[in-house]
Amino acid sequence: MQKDSLAEFEVVLAVARRQGFRPAALELEMSTSAVSNAVAGLEARMGVRLFHRTTRSVSLTEAGRHFVERIGPAVTLIREAVDAAGDRAGPPSGTLRLNSSLGAALMVFRPVLAELLRRHPGITLDIVTEGRMVDIVAEGFDAGLRLAPQVPRDMIRVPIAAPLRMVVVGSPDYLDQHGEPLKPADLARHACLRARLPSGLPSPWEFSNARRKSAPVTAMEVPGPMVLDAPQLMLEAARAGLGLAQIAEWYVAEDLAAGRLRRVLDGWSAPLPALCLYYAGHRHIPVALRALVDLIHEINRQAAQDGALPRPLALTPALSRQRERG
Repeated sequence: MQKDSLAEFEVVLAVARRQGFRPAALELEMSTSAVSNAVAGLEARMGVRLFHRTTRSVSLTEAGRHFVERIGPAVTLIREAVDAAGDRAGPPSGTLRLNSSLGAALMVFRPVLAELLRRHPGITLDIVTEGRMVDIVAEGFDAGLRLAPQVPRDMIRVPIAAPLRMVVVGSPDYLDQHGEPLKPADLARHACLRARLPSGLPSPWEFSNARRKSAPVTAMEVPGPMVLDAPQLMLEAARAGLGLAQIAEWYVAEDLAAGRLRRVLDGWSAPLPALCLYYAGHRHIPVALRALVDLIHEINRQAAQDGALPRPLALTPALSRQRERG
């Protein structure tokens, strides 16, 4: 049998991880036919079928499953050795794959991610945004961006913002017509724009009485005409006067300052935990990820020297162009 290349093993692992040739091709930045040919060539030389293929799905055979389990750790060690050598070979480079919620990615886009690319033009960022939590290791991501309580306990965490608040906002026209709620119970008479949880159900709204120390956070179901799965849509619906929205404070700061939205129930704002970058505790992490971690530490140190960690990280939410692309 000919000597197999590491690239072919990487292709097999990507197809197994993504459960398809096309998604694996997108991850590896290859054509679908090149991925298929690499797998077929390796199968032919090994004399064993690694994948079951149908028009609807791709799955590992029993032999393929054992093969992937054996080569996975070895390929990881080789990749880490290459990355470690790269640390000494020059400036950070390579592709950094991040999994994030859309809101988290927007929040850190300008001050962290764009700054990373300005400093290290050899790095390519591959960002996947989705509401559901994924196993970043199993799905081939270098790191994730989530609120601290969502991060698995076995991951290394790097906080990248001070705790935030959720606020309730509405357009001046809506509030002039329907009045302002003075307490959460008043929301029963209002149109509330609700977010969709990854489970598909509408998310309850959360409140905490700011006048009471250590007041618990209370979740309550609210009525409303719309259930939306993107913060941009909630923001547009609130601007259009379709109802009240509960949304992260940083996200609406621009609209509040411009008078397009007004904040209500301010004494009941629920806190949000810190946003974190997280990654698996490998003995060596990719050089591009190390550059991102170092940048976050630098920004946090600067913010601490300036007095306190702002919300979030001295960033203003001037993200209109990024919202259009999100």
